[in-house]
Amino acid sequence: EDFPGLAAVIGETAFDRLTRAYLAGCPSQSFTLRNLGSRLESWLRENPEHAGKKLALALDVVRLEWAYVEAFDNAAERALTSADLGQLDGDSRLSLQPHLRLLHLAYAVDDFVIDVHRRQASQGVASNAVTERKHARRRRVPASVKRAENFLAVHRHENAVYYKRLEREEYQLLLALNEGKTLSEALDQAFRSSTLKEEEHPVRVQAWFANWADRK
Repeated sequence: EDFPGLAAVIGETAFDRLTRAYLAGCPSQSFTLRNLGSRLESWLRENPEHAGKKLALALDVVRLEWAYVEAFDNAAERALTSADLGQLDGDSRLSLQPHLRLLHLAYAVDDFVIDVHRRQASQGVASNAVTERKHARRRRVPASVKRAENFLAVHRHENAVYYKRLEREEYQLLLALNEGKTLSEALDQAFRSSTLKEEEHPVRVQAWFANWADRK
Protein backbone atom coordinates (compact mmCIF):
# COMPACT_ATOMS: atom_id res chain seq x y z
CA GLU A 1 0.00 0.00 0.00
CA ASP A 2 2.89 2.40 0.68
CA PHE A 3 4.80 1.71 -2.54
CA PRO A 4 2.37 1.20 -5.45
CA GLY A 5 4.60 3.37 -7.65
CA LEU A 6 7.52 0.99 -7.16
CA ALA A 7 5.27 -1.93 -8.09
CA ALA A 8 4.26 -0.06 -11.25
CA VAL A 9 7.90 0.51 -12.22
CA ILE A 10 9.25 -3.02 -11.77
CA GLY A 11 6.04 -5.02 -12.28
CA GLU A 12 3.84 -6.92 -9.84
CA THR A 13 5.80 -10.21 -10.04
CA ALA A 14 9.17 -8.56 -9.38
CA PHE A 15 7.59 -6.45 -6.64
CA ASP A 16 6.29 -9.58 -4.91
CA ARG A 17 9.80 -11.08 -4.94
CA LEU A 18 11.27 -7.79 -3.73
CA THR A 19 8.75 -7.58 -0.89
CA ARG A 20 9.54 -11.07 0.36
CA ALA A 21 13.29 -10.47 0.19
CA TYR A 22 13.00 -7.10 1.91
CA LEU A 23 10.87 -8.44 4.76
CA ALA A 24 13.33 -11.28 5.28
CA GLY A 25 16.27 -8.86 5.38
CA CYS A 26 14.55 -5.96 7.19
CA PRO A 27 11.86 -7.39 9.49
CA SER A 28 9.74 -5.01 11.52
CA GLN A 29 11.50 -3.39 14.48
CA SER A 30 8.60 -1.20 15.55
CA PHE A 31 5.24 -1.60 17.25
CA THR A 32 3.64 -0.04 14.16
CA LEU A 33 3.79 -1.17 10.54
CA ARG A 34 4.01 2.49 9.58
CA ASN A 35 7.81 2.25 9.81
CA LEU A 36 8.14 -0.98 7.84
CA GLY A 37 9.28 0.70 4.62
CA SER A 38 11.76 3.09 6.22
CA ARG A 39 14.81 1.05 5.13
CA LEU A 40 13.61 0.19 1.63
CA GLU A 41 15.75 2.78 -0.18
CA SER A 42 19.00 1.72 1.50
CA TRP A 43 18.11 -1.96 1.11
CA LEU A 44 17.38 -1.55 -2.59
CA ARG A 45 20.73 0.19 -3.11
CA GLU A 46 22.40 -2.87 -1.55
CA ASN A 47 20.22 -5.29 -3.55
CA PRO A 48 19.94 -3.60 -6.97
CA GLU A 49 19.11 -6.83 -8.79
CA HIS A 50 15.50 -6.49 -7.61
CA ALA A 51 15.04 -3.40 -9.79
CA GLY A 52 17.21 -4.44 -12.72
CA LYS A 53 17.78 -1.80 -15.38
CA LYS A 54 15.20 0.48 -13.74
CA LEU A 55 17.18 0.91 -10.51
CA ALA A 56 17.65 4.71 -10.76
CA LEU A 57 13.96 5.26 -11.51
CA ALA A 58 12.89 2.80 -8.81
CA LEU A 59 15.03 4.56 -6.18
CA ASP A 60 13.52 7.96 -7.02
CA VAL A 61 10.01 6.50 -6.75
CA VAL A 62 10.82 4.86 -3.40
CA ARG A 63 12.23 8.12 -2.04
CA LEU A 64 9.13 10.04 -3.08
CA GLU A 65 6.69 7.44 -1.76
CA TRP A 66 8.47 7.25 1.60
CA ALA A 67 8.55 11.06 1.76
CA TYR A 68 4.77 10.95 1.35
CA VAL A 69 4.48 8.65 4.38
CA GLU A 70 6.64 10.96 6.49
CA ALA A 71 4.91 14.11 5.30
CA PHE A 72 1.52 12.66 6.16
CA ASP A 73 2.49 11.43 9.64
CA ASN A 74 5.15 13.77 11.03
CA ALA A 75 4.48 16.67 13.35
CA ALA A 76 3.58 20.23 12.42
CA GLU A 77 4.84 23.32 14.26
CA ARG A 78 3.35 26.81 14.35
CA ALA A 79 3.86 28.51 11.01
CA LEU A 80 5.37 31.99 10.78
CA THR A 81 2.91 34.83 10.36
CA SER A 82 3.32 37.85 8.09
CA ALA A 83 4.38 39.82 11.16
CA ASP A 84 7.05 37.24 11.96
CA LEU A 85 8.40 37.39 8.42
CA GLY A 86 8.63 41.18 8.63
CA GLN A 87 11.03 40.88 11.56
CA LEU A 88 13.54 38.60 9.84
CA ASP A 89 17.10 39.76 9.21
CA GLY A 90 20.31 38.16 8.00
CA ASP A 91 21.06 36.62 11.39
CA SER A 92 17.65 34.94 11.69
CA ARG A 93 17.56 31.15 11.82
CA LEU A 94 14.49 29.42 10.45
CA SER A 95 13.50 25.80 10.89
CA LEU A 96 11.40 23.81 8.46
CA GLN A 97 8.25 21.98 9.39
CA PRO A 98 9.05 18.45 10.68
CA HIS A 99 6.74 16.98 8.06
CA LEU A 100 8.48 18.70 5.12
CA ARG A 101 10.85 16.59 3.02
CA LEU A 102 13.26 17.94 0.37
CA LEU A 103 14.13 15.70 -2.56
CA HIS A 104 16.65 16.05 -5.37
CA LEU A 105 15.58 13.50 -7.98
CA ALA A 106 16.96 12.34 -11.31
CA TYR A 107 13.48 11.67 -12.74
CA ALA A 108 10.29 13.73 -12.86
CA VAL A 109 8.37 11.10 -10.91
CA ASP A 110 5.85 13.28 -9.06
CA ASP A 111 3.13 13.16 -11.72
CA PHE A 112 3.69 9.43 -12.20
CA VAL A 113 3.46 8.59 -8.49
CA ILE A 114 0.37 10.76 -8.02
CA ASP A 115 -1.35 9.00 -10.93
CA VAL A 116 -0.56 5.58 -9.47
CA HIS A 117 -1.74 6.55 -5.99
CA ARG A 118 -4.95 7.98 -7.37
CA ARG A 119 -5.66 4.78 -9.23
CA GLN A 120 -5.01 2.89 -6.02
CA ALA A 121 -7.69 5.06 -4.39
CA SER A 122 -5.17 6.57 -1.97
CA GLN A 123 -6.55 9.44 0.09
CA GLY A 124 -5.13 12.91 0.65
CA VAL A 125 -2.58 13.06 -2.18
CA ALA A 126 -2.46 16.32 -4.13
CA SER A 127 -0.03 18.37 -6.17
CA ASN A 128 0.41 21.86 -7.56
CA ALA A 129 2.15 20.35 -10.60
CA VAL A 130 -0.49 17.94 -11.92
CA THR A 131 -4.02 18.15 -13.30
CA GLU A 132 -6.79 15.61 -13.05
CA ARG A 133 -6.68 12.87 -15.67
CA LYS A 134 -9.76 11.24 -17.18
CA HIS A 135 -10.33 7.49 -16.89
CA ALA A 136 -6.70 6.50 -17.42
CA ARG A 137 -5.40 2.96 -17.11
CA ARG A 138 -4.57 1.62 -13.66
CA ARG A 139 -0.82 1.80 -14.33
CA ARG A 140 1.00 4.32 -16.47
CA VAL A 141 3.71 2.82 -18.64
CA PRO A 142 6.97 3.53 -16.72
CA ALA A 143 8.73 4.47 -19.96
CA SER A 144 6.70 7.69 -19.93
CA VAL A 145 8.63 8.90 -16.87
CA LYS A 146 11.27 11.25 -18.21
CA ARG A 147 14.79 11.53 -16.89
CA ALA A 148 14.96 15.15 -15.76
CA GLU A 149 16.59 16.70 -12.72
CA ASN A 150 13.81 17.57 -10.33
CA PHE A 151 13.69 19.39 -6.99
CA LEU A 152 10.67 18.74 -4.78
CA ALA A 153 9.28 19.77 -1.42
CA VAL A 154 6.86 17.20 0.00
CA HIS A 155 4.69 18.60 2.77
CA ARG A 156 1.29 18.45 4.46
CA HIS A 157 -1.49 21.02 4.68
CA GLU A 158 -4.92 20.34 6.16
CA ASN A 159 -4.37 16.57 6.12
CA ALA A 160 -3.38 16.47 2.44
CA VAL A 161 0.12 15.88 1.09
CA TYR A 162 1.39 18.21 -1.60
CA TYR A 163 4.34 17.86 -3.98
CA LYS A 164 5.71 21.32 -4.74
CA ARG A 165 8.29 21.67 -7.51
CA LEU A 166 11.18 23.98 -6.64
CA GLU A 167 13.80 25.93 -8.52
CA ARG A 168 17.38 24.80 -7.90
CA GLU A 169 18.23 27.93 -5.90
CA GLU A 170 14.97 27.66 -3.95
CA TYR A 171 15.82 24.07 -3.02
CA GLN A 172 19.35 25.07 -1.98
CA LEU A 173 17.96 27.84 0.23
CA LEU A 174 15.58 25.49 2.04
CA LEU A 175 18.32 22.88 2.39
CA ALA A 176 20.67 25.41 3.97
CA LEU A 177 17.99 26.63 6.38
CA ASN A 178 17.30 23.02 7.34
CA GLU A 179 21.00 22.61 8.12
CA GLY A 180 20.73 25.43 10.68
CA LYS A 181 22.41 28.19 8.71
CA THR A 182 21.40 31.81 9.22
CA LEU A 183 19.23 33.43 6.57
CA SER A 184 22.23 35.34 5.24
CA GLU A 185 24.36 32.19 5.04
CA ALA A 186 21.52 30.27 3.42
CA LEU A 187 21.04 32.92 0.75
CA ASP A 188 24.76 32.88 -0.03
CA GLN A 189 24.63 29.11 -0.45
CA ALA A 190 21.51 29.23 -2.58
CA PHE A 191 22.95 31.61 -5.17
CA ARG A 192 26.60 30.53 -5.01
CA SER A 193 26.54 28.63 -8.31
CA SER A 194 23.44 30.25 -9.76
CA THR A 195 23.23 31.54 -13.31
CA LEU A 196 20.60 34.09 -12.28
CA LYS A 197 21.58 37.74 -12.48
CA GLU A 198 22.25 39.31 -9.10
CA GLU A 199 19.46 41.88 -9.54
CA GLU A 200 17.00 38.98 -9.89
CA HIS A 201 17.85 37.50 -6.50
CA PRO A 202 15.61 39.70 -4.27
CA VAL A 203 12.64 39.21 -6.59
CA ARG A 204 13.07 35.44 -6.58
CA VAL A 205 13.45 35.25 -2.79
CA GLN A 206 10.30 37.32 -2.28
CA ALA A 207 8.40 35.05 -4.68
CA TRP A 208 9.66 31.92 -2.92
CA PHE A 209 8.55 33.08 0.52
CA ALA A 210 5.13 33.96 -0.90
CA ASN A 211 4.99 30.54 -2.52
CA TRP A 212 5.91 28.76 0.71
CA ALA A 213 3.31 30.75 2.63
CA ASP A 214 0.65 29.49 0.21
CA ARG A 215 1.46 25.95 1.46
CA LYS A 216 -0.01 24.18 -1.58
